[in-house]
Amino acid sequence: MSTFTELSWPIFNKAIADYHKTDNVDTPINNPYPEKSIEFYLYLKCWIDTVQWHFEDIIRDPQIDPVAALTLKRRIDKSNQDRTDLVELIDSYFLDTYKDVKPLDNATINTESPAWAVDRYSILALKIYHMQEEVNRNDVSEEHRSKCQAKLNVLQEQYKDMTTSIGQLLDDIAAGRKYMKVYRQMKMYNDPSLNPVLYGAGKK
Repeated sequence: MSTFTELSWPIFNKAIADYHKTDNVDTPINNPYPEKSIEFYLYLKCWIDTVQWHFEDIIRDPQIDPVAALTLKRRIDKSNQDRTDLVELIDSYFLDTYKDVKPLDNATINTESPAWAVDRYSILALKIYHMQEEVNRNDVSEEHRSKCQAKLNVLQEQYKDMTTSIGQLLDDIAAGRKYMKVYRQMKMYNDPSLNPVLYGAGKK
């Protein structure tokens, strides 16, 4: 199912390009795809990743106001949860796509689900975009550009490898050579009943 990578990569790059039209973390998303379609969720996934990329840049500003930093940390936490929820939703799409496939007797399981591989694929698109920006800068030394070009070359190689490996994984699942199992994320720090700081707060 290499066509899935052929579908998702341009969508990721569109989301990144659309965000950088304003380059502002508060820009409202304008998802161009039909709601609840896989294209819609892929665009949303990369938009969340892109906004969070810039959250992470902002919070590392050594001059950031501590109150603003705490507010931003809360936004990062929510973004992480939204990202996890969306990955699980995309895995539900894959589970439905392959629900009628009977795994072979010798079928094996992958170390990660397809959607978590797609998650890394989305973030790779961001790495390539921003490393290309560094290569294109005119206000830095040739040494800086050269080092960034070397890193960009590695990222481009990783893109080829990930495109191949994700396609192979989906082909193997479709053929019954591999099967997928989804372990829902059990993030304890967001759960008031599992985080001791939160459930202990009411006892003070």
